[in-house]
Amino acid sequence: MPATGDGRAPGATDSPGAQGGARPGHAQNRPAPDAPARGSAADRAAHRAPERAPTPEQHPARPPERRADRRSARPANASAPIPHPRSKATGGPAAAPSTGPAVPPATAPLKLLVIEDDATDAQLLKAAVADSGAPIEIHWTRGLDQAFGLLAPTPSGSRRTRSRGGDPGRNSDFSCVLLDLAAPADLPHPSDPSDGLEGLHELLRRAPHTAVVVLTDAAGAELGAAAVAAGAQDFLIKNETDGPLLARALRYAVERKRADESQRRLVEAELRGQENARLQRHLLPTPLLDGANLSFTRRYRPGRRRALLGGDFYDAVRTDDGTVHVVIGDVCGHGPDEAALGVALRIAWRTLVFAGLTGETLLTTLQHVLEHERRSDEIFATLCMLIIEPADDGTPGAVERARLYLAGHPPPLLLGDGHTPIGLPAEHAGPALGLLPCDDGQAVWPAHTFELNRGWRLLLYTDGLIEGRIGAGSRRLGQDGLAELIGDHQSAGLTRGRLVDSAIAEVEELNGGALTDDVAVLLLERNPVQLILG
Repeated sequence: MPATGDGRAPGATDSPGAQGGARPGHAQNRPAPDAPARGSAADRAAHRAPERAPTPEQHPARPPERRADRRSARPANASAPIPHPRSKATGGPAAAPSTGPAVPPATAPLKLLVIEDDATDAQLLKAAVADSGAPIEIHWTRGLDQAFGLLAPTPSGSRRTRSRGGDPGRNSDFSCVLLDLAAPADLPHPSDPSDGLEGLHELLRRAPHTAVVVLTDAAGAELGAAAVAAGAQDFLIKNETDGPLLARALRYAVERKRADESQRRLVEAELRGQENARLQRHLLPTPLLDGANLSFTRRYRPGRRRALLGGDFYDAVRTDDGTVHVVIGDVCGHGPDEAALGVALRIAWRTLVFAGLTGETLLTTLQHVLEHERRSDEIFATLCMLIIEPADDGTPGAVERARLYLAGHPPPLLLGDGHTPIGLPAEHAGPALGLLPCDDGQAVWPAHTFELNRGWRLLLYTDGLIEGRIGAGSRRLGQDGLAELIGDHQSAGLTRGRLVDSAIAEVEELNGGALTDDVAVLLLERNPVQLILG
């Protein structure tokens, strides 16, 4: 890193703890006179003129890549293809020419603490620094006790300027410590007095974020190597060290310490990320459907980057009487607080089901849980709950009855073999949980009862799947668009996991990119052969 200033090292004083001379001066950045505008006239005109929208002749619409016959039968507004991304015009604001060369910022001096009990050796070190011409600010102490006073952590709340290589709020911002291993340690409880490094051990404990270089005599080269193995960044031999070597070693020690600290923080971040990933994976439910003879396929995609869990939640359990209970919900928002609230609601729902609650009684209790767990009164959750009762005669393939409860949530799709999926009616839907008080009867969730014939399939989803845009306009996919899309994929012979995955992929394709909201999809199918979790 190039040094700046007048090139003179600070002078030296003989009193311990005093700063060695004045700091090197920094180059002053003076405002340059106004320069004429650079670039061609066309560039300047493009910089001044606003960007015009391209005409249809300039960017023709891209024809659909697949299912052209089906898309042509749709209404005109539903068949709009995804347009090409608009490119930025050359010479626009993002390509504005620079008005002059960039001036690099001045480099702050390296702040060095020398621990040396011999005043003559301290003066020699200061003279070597002066000969090197490097911007190094020297502080000298005779022993560790005085050095620890200077290395004491900065009190919390104070604002300190930071030297190059220092750590704000730590160790008085010293970039490096130069420790003479011959200096007396004077420690009441040395960690290991047998190896001659007790002073270094204590220094590393007191100043873990500061680079350390040790000094030894010619006979102590092995001790210097042991000091590096113990945690020092480098060692120097007194009689073989000149000014340039000393300056280079100090800069190397600071950069090596910074690299070690960056690597340590990276490893800690990776470990935290792995721990969070394991935690979030365990927070996703394992459906309890033993003996239900159902195929259960689920897909879950949080809207947050680098997250495994969002505000959406789902669960499915089978009680002792053979009834299957399924829930899917969505807490407004998709941050970590919403994810935690979604987990709390899911666990509460499963507990209430096994406690024997169902229908409006369960939803009322679940709203009370939401009201106590949410961080603000504006937080609400939508929910779809499905209760599938066993057939009366118990024979496979018999007609089953189901009850549907909607709390501000989109209704499921009933998939058929020879027709487009049908959305279940939503006229009996109640408000989302947490919007209206339920104690005075304002929030009610009536049930919709319907029959499930042989080979039935139900698709439950959150609104993140249907709120994606179609092309560059403002039109959303919606429930009707999703039903048509699922029907097309069924006609292509896709089932279960392949059906859900291909549907999500096309929704993202129509959206022009990944969906920003959390997405949860459940596909529940009557399967009298075996239980399959997809």
